[in-house]
Amino acid sequence: MVESSRPVTIDVAGTPYIRDAKGNLVPLASVKAADLLMDETVRGILDQAQELSTTIAAFKAETFERVGALQALIAQNYGGTVGGKKGNITLMSFDGCQKVQVQVADLLEFGPELQAAKGLIDACLTDWAVGSAVELQALVNRVFQVDKEGKINRAELFMLLRVEIADERWVRAMDAIRDSIRVIGSRTYVRFYQRPAPDAAWSAVTIDLAAA
Repeated sequence: MVESSRPVTIDVAGTPYIRDAKGNLVPLASVKAADLLMDETVRGILDQAQELSTTIAAFKAETFERVGALQALIAQNYGGTVGGKKGNITLMSFDGCQKVQVQVADLLEFGPELQAAKGLIDACLTDWAVGSAVELQALVNRVFQVDKEGKINRAELFMLLRVEIADERWVRAMDAIRDSIRVIGSRTYVRFYQRPAPDAAWSAVTIDLAAA
């Protein structure tokens, strides 16, 4: 277990001081015991969190290195690779009870065409019979209701693109959405799964603190 850190003290004429959130020096003896305990608790947790973060980062790098080594070996022996053209890979244990998935997801950005598409969609929904497009209206609202980081709901957006409607404005709106999509990079994820038997359901081995 990581030993808790203590606040940095500054000795002034033999009296220990610590800095508060405003940068002021406060005599250590005048700080409430509860505040000192909270400080010690937070510092101890952060020390341990930093240690775990470093361990996880090293584990992730080692995982990618081992998967890459396997791909290189297969390429050398058979002239082929494991994984799809985007780098997605699923590796399975011989007994079918453990697997490792490496997935590459595109990082998307949306251009000004998206707002033009929104205008065309709104025009369609306004003109169509009242009540005939309630579910579609709800889907449109979910697509264009940005989250707290200002990001469009990608999953709902791609669902909208699968809706086939003959109206010429709708077709132009879908073309505008497709033209708005820019791939600005990619991010690689690694996930782990196991199950007690080959016919059992998979369960994720979680190392994400938020999902634990």
